[in-house]
Amino acid sequence: VQLVESGGGLVQPGGSLRLSCKASGFTFSSYNMKWYRQAPGLERELVAAISSSGGFTNYADSVKGRFTISRDNAKNTAYLQMNSLKPEDTAVYYCYAHYYTYDYWGQGTQVTVSS
Repeated sequence: VQLVESGGGLVQPGGSLRLSCKASGFTFSSYNMKWYRQAPGLERELVAAISSSGGFTNYADSVKGRFTISRDNAKNTAYLQMNSLKPEDTAVYYCYAHYYTYDYWGQGTQVTVSS
């Protein structure tokens, strides 16, 4: 079982990034997906969630209107489109898959927003 994030990097304030989370080793289309982030010295926080079918999404207030979570079950991949990035969005971003008692974490990808 693997969740592999990609797409992180250094971006200027106001810029955009798209994170990807490629899944393997389990039935991706059955799992709800979430993106979390963790900044230095802070607890991991939920950023966005999407249901297994993609029909339901939810966002933290801090990212509403700027971030969009999506998924492509044919490609076993979840995405997080991040626009209008702010320095306070700097963190390691993790994808998380869960289905009843089964859950998996990715290794994380660093996002740094700085001029």
